[in-house]
Amino acid sequence: MPEARRAVAAAVSTAAALDLAVDDALVLHDSDKLTLRLLPCDVLARVAPAAHRVARFELGLARRLAEAGCPVAALEPRVEPRVHERDGFEVTLWTYYEPVAPRAETPPAHYARALARLHAGLREVDVPTPHFTDRVEQAQRLVADRERTPALAEADREPLGGTLRSLRRAVAERGAAEQLLHGEPHPGNLLGTADGLLFVDPETCCRGPVEFDLAHAPEAVGEHCPGADQELLRECRILVLAVITAWRWDTDDQLPDGRRLGAEWLGRIRAALGPDGPDTRR
Repeated sequence: MPEARRAVAAAVSTAAALDLAVDDALVLHDSDKLTLRLLPCDVLARVAPAAHRVARFELGLARRLAEAGCPVAALEPRVEPRVHERDGFEVTLWTYYEPVAPRAETPPAHYARALARLHAGLREVDVPTPHFTDRVEQAQRLVADRERTPALAEADREPLGGTLRSLRRAVAERGAAEQLLHGEPHPGNLLGTADGLLFVDPETCCRGPVEFDLAHAPEAVGEHCPGADQELLRECRILVLAVITAWRWDTDDQLPDGRRLGAEWLGRIRAALGPDGPDTRR
C-alpha cells in the first residue's frame, strides 16, 4: 500500500537523520499505526498519521510512567525523546526488546503482578484523560451509525447497542473506586522481555475501575487478583467485548480478519448474556 510505504520511508529517513544506521525495516504490526523494527540499529519505530495527534501524549505519558516505576517499554536512549514529524507522519523511536517467550505462555500470576505494578504507578500520575464511559459511548455512536457500520446486521445492531448502553450504566452505577488505567492491557500490549513483563501503547489510558483494565486480560489473570470485584469484572468483560466488537464493524477498521472476529464475538456476547439478553431499558 502506498500509505504504508510512505510511513516506512518516514521512519527510515527519521532514524537516518539522527545518525542511526538503517538498512532494513521489518513490519511488526500494522493497524491504526505502523510498528517497525529498524536494523541494524535495532530501534522500534512507531509511525502514525500526523492528523491523529496522539504521539506527543503517548510519549509524554510513557516518560512519566517510567519515572513512576511502571513496567512500561522505554524510549530509545540514543536520541532525544521527542516526536519527529516527516511527510505527514509522526514518528517516535523506542527501545526494541527481543521477545523471550510467546505471549500465550505468560503465567497468569506474573501477568497479574505486572498489572498491579502498573496500576500502582498509574495512581501516582495525574494527567487529563477520558473516562472509560467515553470510549463506550463512542462505540454506541458507531453502532447507531448505519453509514459507518453498513455490514452490521439489523438483528445484531439493537442487541449490541443495548448491551453497550445497559452495561455502561451498570458498571458506572456500582460506584467502584476509580483511577488512571492503561485502557487496553491485553496480551497484544504486553511484552515478555529479559527485563520482565512490560506494557506498551499507553495512549489508550482512561479513568475507571481497575476491573475495566482486568477485563482486557485473560480470565485466569483475574483469579490472581483477590481484591477485584468478581461480579464487576464479569460485567466489564462483556462490556469490553461489546466495545471491541463494535470496532470490527467500522468501515475504517484495519484489523486483519476483523469482520470474522466481529461475528464470532457477537456470538460470545449472546452466550455470556444468556437468553434474556441485556436490559436495554437502562
